[in-house]
Amino acid sequence: MKLLFYVSKLYSLPVIQPVAIEATLRKIEIAVFASSKVAGILSVEFPELKVFTELKDAIDFLPDFVLCPGNFVDFRLPGIKVELFHGIGIEKPSHYKIRHFFDLYLTSGPVVTEKFKKIQQKYTYFKVVETGWPKMDHIMSYDTLKIRKRFNLPLNRKIILYAPTHSSSMESAGSVIPAIDSIMKPDEIWFCKPHEFMDRELLQKLKTKNVRLVESYDITPYLHMADVLVSDTSSVIYEFMALDKPVITCRTLSRKDKGIDIQSPDELRSALDRSLQNPEELSHLRRKHLQEVNPRLDGSISRGIIDLLLSIDPTIPVGEGRKPMNLFRKMQILYHSRFRKGYLR
Repeated sequence: MKLLFYVSKLYSLPVIQPVAIEATLRKIEIAVFASSKVAGILSVEFPELKVFTELKDAIDFLPDFVLCPGNFVDFRLPGIKVELFHGIGIEKPSHYKIRHFFDLYLTSGPVVTEKFKKIQQKYTYFKVVETGWPKMDHIMSYDTLKIRKRFNLPLNRKIILYAPTHSSSMESAGSVIPAIDSIMKPDEIWFCKPHEFMDRELLQKLKTKNVRLVESYDITPYLHMADVLVSDTSSVIYEFMALDKPVITCRTLSRKDKGIDIQSPDELRSALDRSLQNPEELSHLRRKHLQEVNPRLDGSISRGIIDLLLSIDPTIPVGEGRKPMNLFRKMQILYHSRFRKGYLR
């Protein structure tokens, strides 16, 4: 069996990493078809990995399965197309949007699986299998030994992580970022993880030395270091909840009891104090939501994914029907391939 990972964004690397590790342990041949930006990072951090930036090389690899932590994949690649998802954005309508590229959807938990199973009844060409989201393996197995020392953080400081979403209907950055300077206490260090597409002018409002920007593509170490997460409707909330630590959401759109939900930054300080004083307060609700969203937290997700792929004959169509022509999206893929060198849609 050959696996090809199709990766266009840096933040998708922690999604594929545990699956790639599991495949390597089983002596399965793997490669990555990556955007030029991703390929540059891979060449430094994983120099032993086979990485393609040209479509021809990826086609010649003849993968049995193409695993994609994103919304698009090049239809010209051989192999069964597998959707891994780039996040657990269960509140976002786009999470359930069918773009007619994938043969197999690997869902994170029951609430997601149920919705995709209903969609599958309409589009019979793909299958839905609940495996859990593989980045959870990366988060739960992350090496946290002396992590604060590695990041030069004093042990006596409280760490607040602010990680907003980019979606215009869900974002909180426009109101929260200007308020951070007046909210934070002297014994706190704040980390701000801006979304890749966030307006960078907003970040100029962060004037205090106790606010640090997270420039890394992998938020995982900051999840482990943080005492509290402040967000809105970002999927990173469920990543943080897996560590059973308190969450504060700003006007979240659903599952409002997954943390303390506030309506304006004026309520943020009291919510922080409450969370820091009693971090176990909403633990039972965090566990409840994760049982519905991503119940597997034992590090077995990637192993299950590889077991599943090994059980599938890649020469036989996964579903029963045929994919739509999907001409518009295919033209988008062709356009980006022709005119945006090094960019993967």
